[in-house]
Amino acid sequence: MKKLAYIFIAVFFVSCGSDTEANLVVNGKVRGLKKGTLYLQHLIDTTLVTVDSLEIDGEGTFSLSAELESPEIYYLYLNKKDNNVINDRITFFAEPGTITINTDWNTFDTTAEIKGSPTHEKLEEYQKALSNLNLRNMEIMLKASQLQANADQNTIDSLERVGTRNTQRAYAYSINYALNNTDSYIAPYIAAKEIPDANIKYLDSIYRSLPPEVANSKYGKDLKQLLESDQ
Repeated sequence: MKKLAYIFIAVFFVSCGSDTEANLVVNGKVRGLKKGTLYLQHLIDTTLVTVDSLEIDGEGTFSLSAELESPEIYYLYLNKKDNNVINDRITFFAEPGTITINTDWNTFDTTAEIKGSPTHEKLEEYQKALSNLNLRNMEIMLKASQLQANADQNTIDSLERVGTRNTQRAYAYSINYALNNTDSYIAPYIAAKEIPDANIKYLDSIYRSLPPEVANSKYGKDLKQLLESDQ
């Protein structure tokens, strides 16, 4: 499946002193954090844009805000000033309102508890089920890498067939999850960002099942553009 690649040309800061009013508030606490900087970010095309930031000095509580046109993936990035970029970014599905994120400074992305976003709950449910299929794929790849150079061709072919079936199951699960949740913003996100190379007829079925408010969202428009580019 196509996964989000963190390749960015530049990181921009968007001034909060505009005429627009913030409709997204992200608050919470980073337990154990004494010093660092938190950034609220999202993607515009392939560029990571910071919409708000906060210096932490002594207390790990925070509150950040942004103007959100429609629900989309956002990131909470922590610069701990430790020259280590691993485990410093939390991915969540933002939507208008207040979202609370509580986590720990040393396991920033793995122990995060995110509340206040029904769409994020759908994302977590989807990712949890998909992770089991991805784990199975890793097991198959490991077995393939451990085969001897003179391994039996039937064994190689068998592993390839198992890998192909598992990949197909992952696609089928993603398609079915989107079709069963077309009233949620998660549906066009999965179609446009997770499985954009799926059979066009399934992507079209997902798009045609979206209610107007979801079809007119960021990922609904992305899905429409994807379908139009394939015609």
